[in-house]
Amino acid sequence: MGYFKSRAKNLFPGYFALVMATGALSIGSHLLDLDLVSKILAMVNFFAYVYLWFLTIIRVVYYFPDVKKDITSHALGPGFFTLVAGTCVFGSELLIVLDFQKLPLYLWFLGIILWVIIMYTFFVAVTVRKDKPRMADGINGAWLIAAVATQSVSILGTLLVPYVNDGRGIIMFFTLCMYFLGCMLYLNIITLIFYRFTFVDFKYESLTPPYWINMGAVAITTLAGSTLILHREYWELVKEITPFLKGFTLFFWITGTWWIPLLFILMIWRYVYHHDRFSYDPQNWGMVFPLAMYTTSTFQLSEALEVPFLKVVPEVMVFIAIGAWVAGIYGLVSHVIRTRKGYKLE
Repeated sequence: MGYFKSRAKNLFPGYFALVMATGALSIGSHLLDLDLVSKILAMVNFFAYVYLWFLTIIRVVYYFPDVKKDITSHALGPGFFTLVAGTCVFGSELLIVLDFQKLPLYLWFLGIILWVIIMYTFFVAVTVRKDKPRMADGINGAWLIAAVATQSVSILGTLLVPYVNDGRGIIMFFTLCMYFLGCMLYLNIITLIFYRFTFVDFKYESLTPPYWINMGAVAITTLAGSTLILHREYWELVKEITPFLKGFTLFFWITGTWWIPLLFILMIWRYVYHHDRFSYDPQNWGMVFPLAMYTTSTFQLSEALEVPFLKVVPEVMVFIAIGAWVAGIYGLVSHVIRTRKGYKLE
């Protein structure tokens, strides 16, 4: 138990990005008929989700002051939104890949409860605190996980609509509202991040993996919009505004596509031009998730807009995402082995 308590005490708040990345890649693999890969990822994600919740509960019970300090921090607080996104992405994975129906519904309710608690705890805390950091220190790509979490709730809710008998209109109304709320959060936060990029001194070491959420947030927004379009027959209002949803969703997909070359160039700037050393960091999952989510969202966008030629993109991107995921798992396993040996030595 001492080992688990030591792991829980220092648990990175955004570690559920591992679940987000694995779930998104599992769904994308399933859509592209890579069924064996998809099911292996689903099994890995089951253990990852349960284990991370195990550590999270230990941390809340034994180290609540640390949790309180982290969730009210400008730098670490946004990581808690991965609990929401990880829960809902995992629920979507169970529904799509393994055809579970009841458990995803419970996970959706859990995701909504977590969303309310984390959303208002974090934003109230950073609003009322007196000792606020400079923009250069206070904001990064992780803030966009607030938008990711919101869209994940929208997606899972919409996916569940065909499996409920009553209240389909209410659920669709709620998921449509969450979709637009996620869009609002992205547009507000990305404005600050873009300002941070272009008008505030930006050192290469500041380019941490969560900045890939700049792209990942619009990728999951694309998926949320596409999912609503593909389920439009379940509510008349969504059917009526489908032309608008198609245009708005395409707008976010184009935005995500624009980010990809820029982020790759900036990574080269950090790791090649400045010879910075790349090492395992739990934040790395914030880079794997966007690649996996872009794969999945582009496939679903091609279905929603009925443009099959777009499917060439996910057919290529899925292997890039798999490569990034394998590299992430290798780094994670190596890190766990090293830390476990260090714990035994102590």
